[in-house]
Amino acid sequence: MPLLEPKPEALRPAAGRSPSPDRVPDGRAPGTPASLRAGLTALIGPEKVLWKISDLVRYASDASPYRFLPQVVVVPEDIDDISAILSYAHGNGRDVVFRAAGTSLNGQAQGEDILVDVRRHWTGVEVLDGGARARIRPGTTVMRANATLARHGRLLGPDPASAIACTVGGVVANNASGMTAGTTRNSYRTVSSLTFVLPSGTVVDTGAPDADGLLRQAEPVLCDTLLALKAEIEADERLTARIRAKYEIKNTNGYRLDAFLDGSTPVQILRGLMVGSQGTFGFISEVVFDTLPLDRHVSSALLFFPSLTAAAAAVPRFNEAGAVAVELMDGNTLRASVKVQGVPADWAGLPTGTTALLVEFRAPDEAALTAYEEAAGSVVTGLELVVPVRSVTNAFTRDPGTVAGYWKARKAFVTAVGGSRPSGTTLITEDFAVPPSRLAEACEALLELQEVHGFDAAVAGHAAHGNLHFLLAFDAAKPDDVERYAAFMDDFCTLVTERFDGSLKAEHATGRNIAPFLELEWGPQATELMWRTKQAIDPGGVLAPRVVLDRDPKAHLRGLKTIPKVEPVADPCIECGFCEPTCPSEDLTTTPRQRIVLRREMMRQTDGSPVETGLLDVYGYDAVDTCAGDSTCKLACPVGIDTGAMMKDFRHHRHSPREERVATLTAKHFRTLEASARLAVAAADMLTDRVGDRLLRSATRLARKAVSPDLMPEWLPEMPGAAPRALPPTSRSGASAVYYPACVNRIFGGPPGAGTLPLADAVVSVSARAGRPVWIPGDLRGTCCATIWHSKGYLAANTLMANRVVEAAWGWTAGGKLPLVIDASSCTLGVAREVVPYLTEENRELHAELTVVDSLVWAAGLLPSLTVFRKAGTAVLHPTCSMEHLGDVPQLHAVAEACAEEVVLPDDAGCCGFAGDRGMLHKELTDSATAKEGAEIRGHDYDTFLSANRMCEIGMDRATGRHYRSALIELEWATRPVL
Repeated sequence: MPLLEPKPEALRPAAGRSPSPDRVPDGRAPGTPASLRAGLTALIGPEKVLWKISDLVRYASDASPYRFLPQVVVVPEDIDDISAILSYAHGNGRDVVFRAAGTSLNGQAQGEDILVDVRRHWTGVEVLDGGARARIRPGTTVMRANATLARHGRLLGPDPASAIACTVGGVVANNASGMTAGTTRNSYRTVSSLTFVLPSGTVVDTGAPDADGLLRQAEPVLCDTLLALKAEIEADERLTARIRAKYEIKNTNGYRLDAFLDGSTPVQILRGLMVGSQGTFGFISEVVFDTLPLDRHVSSALLFFPSLTAAAAAVPRFNEAGAVAVELMDGNTLRASVKVQGVPADWAGLPTGTTALLVEFRAPDEAALTAYEEAAGSVVTGLELVVPVRSVTNAFTRDPGTVAGYWKARKAFVTAVGGSRPSGTTLITEDFAVPPSRLAEACEALLELQEVHGFDAAVAGHAAHGNLHFLLAFDAAKPDDVERYAAFMDDFCTLVTERFDGSLKAEHATGRNIAPFLELEWGPQATELMWRTKQAIDPGGVLAPRVVLDRDPKAHLRGLKTIPKVEPVADPCIECGFCEPTCPSEDLTTTPRQRIVLRREMMRQTDGSPVETGLLDVYGYDAVDTCAGDSTCKLACPVGIDTGAMMKDFRHHRHSPREERVATLTAKHFRTLEASARLAVAAADMLTDRVGDRLLRSATRLARKAVSPDLMPEWLPEMPGAAPRALPPTSRSGASAVYYPACVNRIFGGPPGAGTLPLADAVVSVSARAGRPVWIPGDLRGTCCATIWHSKGYLAANTLMANRVVEAAWGWTAGGKLPLVIDASSCTLGVAREVVPYLTEENRELHAELTVVDSLVWAAGLLPSLTVFRKAGTAVLHPTCSMEHLGDVPQLHAVAEACAEEVVLPDDAGCCGFAGDRGMLHKELTDSATAKEGAEIRGHDYDTFLSANRMCEIGMDRATGRHYRSALIELEWATRPVL
């Protein structure tokens, strides 16, 4: 047993909890049944079968109000695996649900038997025809696909608000659209071809020239049935007209019956049916999109109206002026959005009825944009607004930052409103569409209906297309609340279908919540055709039962999840999944959402239940230890939930008194520890030169077992040598700034490089060259940004060092008169922000007077005073997560652009997971976090590799086999006069 062992019991929730009605029963604690696990393991291998109770629980929730525990989760790598899984399901009477990002709002990504994760191994974008088309794998996020296409001046038609997280496979399967897609730019209209696997295992590539011949050879009965259904529909003029009419507005409820009208062959019909089929017809393994031009000239306005109906009434006028988007946000939405970073705080005080329209015009050139603005001018000047505008130039802005802020508030609708719901309540998100001309009437009717049933809902939507979204919160553990919700849904569905002949699902697809009301909208004839279509394509009923078609009138009330209270930092989470693509441990253990989901299940359980025990057994490693603590989840979350902070707090609670004492001693005597560490690195470097890395790695592994694997780092071959013993000489007299070399740069040296200087020398040299010399204090050794202890949850040690460094910095900077320049982005973040909660009241006052500047920002400010004498050809960048928090990525670009002819930011760039020393404690975290970025970089030739944090650079060295270095070192080399 290690000398310093964490206390796993510290993670157990407090006793005395009331069990939730939807808790996972004790009998499920062993996880996947043995026979099911064995059968699938034999087919696809043990590493692809997730069977522990913790695996099943973390996949049981998505962004919807439902929760269904699967029997097993499988992670296929290729189509052969998919075919094997479907074959197994057919042969054993089991059903299958496909899950990608889990951002679906109506339970489409949940199943009660075999759940298939089709995100992890299914990413990639191939640009075709110069960007006119793109071949995309289903696990690729919309944002990632558009990042690649943007280089070619193109983008995808669908633009859902969840683009940061939702995947292309899910977008096509749900026919998701978004702010600008309407009925002409959605997946149904912009998909060129699909490759998919039918429930029988047959693979269909609709783009293949002989696709119909191959399909008929493999599936003759299916081909005949599809053509027979087509003939039947076309023979009924009334039904044909009804189908066409239903798609004049946005509609994703049920199957795309117009596929029978638009397609002339079985393959063409299937291509249309697969779009919006919600995983019930097959697995989409590849999508070829026809892309659209990326109009880069944008003008936007945010207009405030006195009422929701007044705002809705103005929508048709902006449509006529050519607006590409007209987005509506009611008062509840606006007030909830103040939690989103950058949203004005005064929105919280807006009158109850206030409603905003976000209006946007996009054009290929400035002349066209000006014409749009002129057309909007006559509309704007005639409106009665809460904040009057005098002219179109007074209302509209072309400033990218302002426009981005508008959209950030709008896209945060679900998460911001959901995060402000009463604690412990379940969130329902619904959307519907009516003819745009009747939007104002529909808004008024919706508000009246909410009042009748006692809901104070938030409303937003794509008003240009008559598409509204609304959110309701209720307690799924209270039968009265569930009954009230059920009564509302009955009345709502009747209202939309009978009064407005609208769509019950405009873009979120049917899902479990609307399946019982499908016939109410479509009528018995069309609904029966959908059942027959399902029977033809999936006669065994293997795929996603009850997701689209369900004859149970109360099916939407089954599986509603309770939301027990957890730690306050995570309590607002609505499990939307926006955080997941940013998480370094996403493909290794758990994501931020899953960490919260697992915690909530513990809270649902009785004290000491077998399920709670099973979750606790793995939570320490899966959730706490392998969290990088980088808090990029906070950046991705619209309401700023910091799951990293939650995990750091858990680390603190797991510490024994002995661990805390040892950590505090290291902080007290950090000067000695720092010197010892540098000497150890130097000695290790000499030793590896003589005998290689193997001996050091073996020694550190033994030490990890003896002490603690979360305290004792493992030696890695990529570890650099020691930093120079002496820092470069500087003078306080005439200094423009105080330069604080971070302790990591005082211990570890830089990468090898002919003619380059050590980092500290580079900073001193380039600053003097620009006429802004810096001074390095002589007494900085023994101080630190405190991140070492903060990241591990050592409260006393963190507090000690935080106060020490602020007091020292106050003296060095003459009471804040000089800026403090720090040469590691994580340390800049630490001193600038993270130390603040741990300071004494007096030291907080001192800290408020300090100006803490990252070296990248400092270097960018020097550029006008520097002359570049030499440039690299291409530079590839690795922005660190700390840079993202600080907003310093543009400065990294600026410095790199001064040093290289071409600067590349990898599409898959993200947190490296090294997180200080976590990459040496859990190297598997960095290996997983950097896998995609590393592969992207290894596939190209670059001249230099730049970042601004030594430990992150080591992590990227490990991922790529290249040598990363600080952009400051590169800048010094580039601006050094040629002798």
